[in-house]
Amino acid sequence: MSSKLRKGMLFGMGNPLLDISASVEPDFLQKYSLKADNAILADESHTSLYTELVEKYDCSYTAGGATQNSLRVFQWVVQIPEVATFIGSVGKDKFGGILEQKAREAGVNVRYQYSDKENTGTCAVLLTNHGKSRSLCANLAAAQLYSVDHLPKHENKALMEEATHYYISGFFL
Repeated sequence: MSSKLRKGMLFGMGNPLLDISASVEPDFLQKYSLKADNAILADESHTSLYTELVEKYDCSYTAGGATQNSLRVFQWVVQIPEVATFIGSVGKDKFGGILEQKAREAGVNVRYQYSDKENTGTCAVLLTNHGKSRSLCANLAAAQLYSVDHLPKHENKALMEEATHYYISGFFL
């Protein structure tokens, strides 16, 4: 199988999110009107959730978002770096740096567009009931600000043209 795989053959575009995971008490969910085993998009009431999560809990970070998750798992399966390339928008902040580091550690070649308008998109992954229950709270932020003027840039256009397979999330379109 590996003889047919080559760097850059899979090209993906989507909403990159930094997954911030931690085991929390049920009170934390209640504080932010969240439910176990549920997933929502963040609103104004969740603004401080991410800061509190990072400051008060032992968090782990993962490159997330539907498309980036798929490419990350693909890279894990093939075990050949940079067979997959991912494009999306992140903020110019600490979380954007962590997200890029985690994606690259997973073997994904990332070509993010950096936004000055919003912070990097995040997804709080809140584990309760000894890890048996999971609540997701996604803040898309910069992930939803991708502009198509990033795609025709020479490096990005070359990566897109070099690919033979493409994966784009419906959320992104």
